[in-house]
Amino acid sequence: MTKQGKVYLIGAGPGDPGLLGLKAKECLQTADAVVYDRLADPRILSFARKDAEMVYVGKASANHTMRQPDINKLLVKLAAEGKVVARLKGGDPFVFGRGGEEAIELREAGLPFEFVPGVTSAIAVAEYAGIPVTHRHVATSFAVITGHEDPTKGESTIHWKGLATSVDTLVFLMGVENIEKISRELIANGRSADCPAAVIRWGTHPEQRTLITTLGKAAADVKATGMKPPAIFLVGEVVRLREQLQWFDNKPLFGKTVIVTRARAQASALTKKLEAQGAKVIEAPAIKIVPAADYAPLDNAIANINDYKWLVFTSANGVDYFFERLGAAKKDARALANVKLAAIGSATAKALAEHGLTADLIPSAYKAEELAEALAGEITAGDKILLARAKVAREVLPESLRKIGAIVDVVTAYETVADCENKDELIAALESGEASIVTFTSSSTVTNLLKVLGDKKELLNKAALAAIGPVTADTLKKHGYTPAINAAEYTIDGLMTAITNFYNK
Repeated sequence: MTKQGKVYLIGAGPGDPGLLGLKAKECLQTADAVVYDRLADPRILSFARKDAEMVYVGKASANHTMRQPDINKLLVKLAAEGKVVARLKGGDPFVFGRGGEEAIELREAGLPFEFVPGVTSAIAVAEYAGIPVTHRHVATSFAVITGHEDPTKGESTIHWKGLATSVDTLVFLMGVENIEKISRELIANGRSADCPAAVIRWGTHPEQRTLITTLGKAAADVKATGMKPPAIFLVGEVVRLREQLQWFDNKPLFGKTVIVTRARAQASALTKKLEAQGAKVIEAPAIKIVPAADYAPLDNAIANINDYKWLVFTSANGVDYFFERLGAAKKDARALANVKLAAIGSATAKALAEHGLTADLIPSAYKAEELAEALAGEITAGDKILLARAKVAREVLPESLRKIGAIVDVVTAYETVADCENKDELIAALESGEASIVTFTSSSTVTNLLKVLGDKKELLNKAALAAIGPVTADTLKKHGYTPAINAAEYTIDGLMTAITNFYNK
């Protein structure tokens, strides 16, 4: 039986990936192919299947990767091949998204489709700028107008007279390049040149910029400030409410660009916290966590786990890889019933909790020296200790325990290797001065980022460096860099607090 193809015409929203709808996410997760445009946030694409065919058809003004008729044909071709297609469009498919054109062509080819509405930028971008399109005492109507009409029509079909005098709030999408004409037409048809106006660029993104002006001055102000697409042009008395309702660009880290060097699999936790405070985040992982090259020592330790009095973890990664090997040995948490568990900090303890276990010991300060001191009061000479950790790590902990007579077996649970898939973006952000902060969450992120930068290491002097704890800070100092930000609590939350405090000062 031939598989039935289908196209989901999906609104991806205005930019902030958090505004993507649940149904849109579900469609992406099941699609065989994803056809996406310029305004779809790259993180939205991460919801797609790993084996999905990805096709970029982005269109910017006067720069079309693929023209609309060709996009229509592509959708027909993919669906005719029996594929489920997620057609991902910025905003909403029906608000100047040409979703209707694509659907008509699919209908004519006898192929099924569904629309999945998205949050339109006409409302969301204004909202992120603190400008409501309606307000009970100010505006009871609004209109959404294209700022870029179909050039093949011959003449404009915009009803300027009605818009200028009968609608309270006007939102022009894709209108920045034609702002002079739009302003002229509205003024000529009765709108006051003193009417408040706003131009909002990259709305709902951390790069959002808002220009407050008037209808008469808008074109000149846009030219003077260099505002470029993508942007909306909003006209109406509601613009005055921004003074009271501004919120997005009031966040503590708004306007700051933070580089996260943590491993890709773990970066999202820090990224989300930074973005929640308004920062733009560039993920440039300096390390990648990979399985150990040889698991024989760890597997042997697991086979003899009851020989150990303590099992010690110095990272959440160590916990995860240990339990992966425990499962490979067809064992589970019950195998650790007679072993006490030590975790270097709260994040590591949380990883243990996710496996149903509670750490018996967590030091007050989350570093190897403190863990060694805490364990010293719990063990006696001859006790066997198993330390599952990264291949390359400091020797402070095992050496300290051996000095008091413990037998310490150190086994590799995972390895860290240099990795920076966003090297070009990282270097560009540092060279331009865009990068405000570079975060380091371990010594390995320091050493490996320096390897990645090579002869461009001096670029780190152009940004404030943030260290998650004293060990990471010492590694930076060893290489000639003084961190401007040091976390008092050696966790991601502690690092976030330190960064926020740095700018509050």
